[in-house]
Order: sequence, then C-alpha cells, then structure tokens
Amino acid sequence: MDKQTVKQLAVTATKVRKHAIEAVYSAGSGHPGGSLSIADILAVLYSEVMKVDAKNPKWEDRDRFVLSKGHCTPALYGILAEKGFFPQEEIKNFRHIDSYLQGHPDMKGVPGVDMSTGSLGQGISAANGMALVAKLDKKDYRVYSVLGDGELQEGQVWEAAMFAAHYKLDNLTAFIDFNGLQIDGDIAEVMSPLPIDEKLKSFGWHVIVIDGHDYEQILNAVNEAKNTKGKPTMIIAKSVKGKGVSYMENNAGWHGNAPNKDQYEQAIKELDGQLAKLEVE
Repeated sequence: MDKQTVKQLAVTATKVRKHAIEAVYSAGSGHPGGSLSIADILAVLYSEVMKVDAKNPKWEDRDRFVLSKGHCTPALYGILAEKGFFPQEEIKNFRHIDSYLQGHPDMKGVPGVDMSTGSLGQGISAANGMALVAKLDKKDYRVYSVLGDGELQEGQVWEAAMFAAHYKLDNLTAFIDFNGLQIDGDIAEVMSPLPIDEKLKSFGWHVIVIDGHDYEQILNAVNEAKNTKGKPTMIIAKSVKGKGVSYMENNAGWHGNAPNKDQYEQAIKELDGQLAKLEVE
C-alpha cells in the first residue's frame, strides 16, 4: 500500500471519527467508544474493498456489510456520509425524533444500510444468510460484518459460527473489534470469551489476528480472506476503544456516554489537529 493511500485512509477514518463525535454530542446520547475503534476498518472496507454504489444503494450485485455491533452507528453513518450515501449535514440529526438516522441501523430508512441490527449476536447470523444466498444464487458478491468482542458472550454468535463453517461460507469475512472493553468493563472479567482465536479455529474458521488501526494489515487480511477457500474468515482486530480522542481511549466509561460541550470541543480540536497534521504530511 503506497503512502498516499495510507494518508487518504487516515484522513477518511479521522473524518468518520469527527462525524461520530458530532452525532453523539448532537443527540446527547449514543456510543462513541466502540464507534471510534472501528473507524479504520470501515475506512478500508468502503474505500478499498467493497463494491458499492452510493447512487444505487440497493444494487443487486453489491457487496454487503452488516454492523453486528449495531449500537455503533455513529461510525457507520460517518463512513456512509463520507461516501455520499446521504448528506453529511444529516449527522447532526442523529437520534432526533424526526430523523432517519436512528440509534441502530435501519435498512428501510437509511441508504447504504444492508441490515437492521441492534440485538447483539443477530447481525452475524444475518450476514450468514446473505452469504449463503450468494452461494445458492451463484453470485460473486461478498459479505462483511463487524462484531464487538463483548458480543461474543451471546450464544447466537457461536451458533452462527457453526453455521458459517458447516456451509463453507468462504464469501463471508467478519471482523471482531477486539478493544477489550464493554459497557461493564474488561470483557475478560465480565464474561471471558478468550481465547477467541483458538475457539474460532476449532469451529472451523480461518482466523487472522491484526492491528485494527493498521491500514495495510487490514487490507492484507481482507485479501487473505478472499483467497481462503472452503471456510469463512474471522479477522480479530486488536483496537483501542475511543481511538483518536485522548480522554476516551481505553476508557469503558465512554462506551455509551455523550460528551458535554467542553469535552466535545476538546475531541473535535484533537481530531482537527490530526487532520491538519495529515495534510502537512
């Protein structure tokens, strides 16, 4: 991956983080921590990987994306706005009573959303169904999904893991946002799903472990998944909850809280500083 591509991905991811902060602050509620930690993954998927068309969101042969950790719409809406699926100005209406940008993804109301999610564990099951249909219909589109690490405490995730391996869904690539924190704290202390990699391998998945903020590693993992035949791929992306905003990083308290005015201004100042540095570079 050349330096210009890395720079552009960093710019996109930082803008997604700004959108996420803007959304949660404007609503006075939402989930900033886990939204910030997946911004780099979304930037790579929507900029370098997925076949999608903002002018034709329901294009039959598009790649599909399912946000299984459905509470992290601030990031999903951020990347969709950046890619032109709807006006960026709409971000400020997040969670407002008359807005189509609800707290969880709505496939009927939001252009670019392929699956309505929110109940943890169900998104990856829906992604399985999409991947199986592609196989049955002999379509070549691929399906991508992002799960939270705390979401692995849901039994349905492991039923889905069995399903995907049994049906050899090699057109399915899922990410685990492995930031180690959930709303109640450290995932290992709340209800440990560890070791994640060995468990998924035993279920029949191809597993790749990466730095979830390294663009080259993300893209290389996706390409490896494309070349893996006969089994689904899970990319375990080690990440930082609250990435990009100093006081939110590695702080479980920012799982589901909105910043106040001073905190909002500090977050935007930090992210603007990162953008300015990228422009200089």
